[in-house]
Amino acid sequence: MSIIDSIILAIVEGITEFLPISSTGHMIIVSDFLNISESDENKAFMIIIQLSAILAVAFNYKDKFSLSKINLWLKILIAFLPLAIIGFIFKDTIKELFTITIVAYMFIIGGIVFLILEYFYKENTHQITDIEKVSYKQSLLIGISQVFALIPGTSRAGAVIVGALIVGLNRKSSAEFSFLLAIPVMIATSGYDLYKHFDDFNNQGFAPLIIGFIVSFIVAFYSMKIFIKFIENFTFVAFGIYRIIFGLLLLMFYI
Repeated sequence: MSIIDSIILAIVEGITEFLPISSTGHMIIVSDFLNISESDENKAFMIIIQLSAILAVAFNYKDKFSLSKINLWLKILIAFLPLAIIGFIFKDTIKELFTITIVAYMFIIGGIVFLILEYFYKENTHQITDIEKVSYKQSLLIGISQVFALIPGTSRAGAVIVGALIVGLNRKSSAEFSFLLAIPVMIATSGYDLYKHFDDFNNQGFAPLIIGFIVSFIVAFYSMKIFIKFIENFTFVAFGIYRIIFGLLLLMFYI
């Protein structure tokens, strides 16, 4: 992998990981466009830039990392469990779902879901503006909605945001809950991948790893801030439209 390739992939990861547009789907397409194979060395690189994105969340929400926030993290853990359980049980089946066709259709379906939700969204019925006020029951329901993210192209962030909006969180708190919920999810998945591909780091040049880590961190850090500013003033309609257009383009050029 060249330095330029590592920078491009890190930028894509940093932008898409926390937006409701499926980072996995974009990484598949960009990797294909750059002719980057799914070698063990390249998988090791993907792990590094995902871990960097986790670090960006921690820096953006460092005030949430204290013993006084234990109840919040218990709720995050509850929301994490459905995905962890279902993902572990059906991990082999899930791997078989990774096709461009499924990614494309899930992009379109996800976009339609966002447009429908925004059509019925009423600010006065979404009273939860602080993620610390989310109940344990709401956390579990959000976690159940996150299970849909196991289908490639759905978007983990998108599934969480949809679930959060349905149970009464407003747009901003839905996005922030998805940011924090990404931490246990990405630690679990990246940690497992790190264990599997640990020896492959010796075969990967250090320059792409270091540059990719730094770029992914910076882009993810500011992407979250910009995303929050955006949804404080606008809706998720733009993301719904983007998903539908992107999905249709995939069907036109890859199917």
